[in-house]
This record gives sequence, C-alpha cells and structure tokens, in this order.
Amino acid sequence: MRTFIAIDLSPEIKNRLSAAVRLLKPMAAGLKWVAPENYHLTLKFLGEVAEPRVEVIKAVLDEVAGRYQKFNLIARGTGSFPPGQSRMRVVWVGLEAGKELFSLQSELEEALSREGFEREERAFSPHLTIGRVREPQKQDRLKAELDRLSQQEFGTMEVKEVELFQSILHPEGPEYRVISRHYLR
Repeated sequence: MRTFIAIDLSPEIKNRLSAAVRLLKPMAAGLKWVAPENYHLTLKFLGEVAEPRVEVIKAVLDEVAGRYQKFNLIARGTGSFPPGQSRMRVVWVGLEAGKELFSLQSELEEALSREGFEREERAFSPHLTIGRVREPQKQDRLKAELDRLSQQEFGTMEVKEVELFQSILHPEGPEYRVISRHYLR
C-alpha cells in the first residue's frame, strides 16, 4: 500500500486556496491542479509499505505525536519550483509554523529510520503543492500572479493531529484515505 504521513489542512484554508487556484487557472498552461480535498502538508512520504509494517508506523506516530503540544500553522505566500523561473514544475503555497513543526518532522524521520524506513535526502521545506506541470513552458502571467500573491495569507489553523494516509492512484488523479490519526497533546 502506498503511504505518507501528513497534516491535513482546515476547511477554511482549503476554501481560500481553492479560490486562489480559480484565480490562477486562466493564467496557466499545462498545469494539473491538486484537488482541494487533497491539500495537505507532507511530513514523510513512505511509498509502498507492506500491511504488517503499517502497525509499526502507527506505533511510531502515536509515540512521537504524543510528545508534542498543539501548534499553529499559517498558509502564506505563493511560489514555484524551481524558484524564480517562469518555466516551473510545481506551484506551491508556503506553510509557516514555529520550531515545533520542524522538530516533529525531524523526530518522525529519525524514529522511522530506526525502524528501517529510508531517510529523506532533501531538507524539510514546509509547503503545499497546488499544481504540477508535466511539460515545463514559459508561464510569465502565472509567475507574475504568484509574485503578486507572495505575501498573501490564506489562513491559520491549530495542528491537533498527524495522519497516516493511503494514496490510491487513479487516471483522473490520486485519492487519499486516512488510515489513522495520531493526536498531539
């Protein structure tokens, strides 16, 4: 089963992001936009995991999440990867939080690596992917609008839980199902 660990976003933030995407769509060519119900902050992509290993992941999540207090997460700003270019591959919204978020993610990474899960090579960069480009092409209008929205706030939420998701791939796009929820203090 294909899995990942994430923080699901509040309905308020999802609604505001959905409105921003409606604004951006006419300015973009060749982008596949993420469905609003799939907006989330990935803490760790696990990939294919055998059913018995899911119980190990749940135990790690219970242990690590239970050590953290609830904290706030702010959705603010837009941009793209690679940064500053009009030939983008990914369109994103920034996600900001205090040191708790980075500590939580780092501790999850460490605990899961002790259980045999591969470490992520790249540094953790909290963001929400809202669109992907299959064939990069110049997107000057879209880049200008992303620059204009670079400080736009899309809402604040209290993070109360971390979730283990299953990702089911369909031709029309992925479907994410919650396997388990793990609550912060």
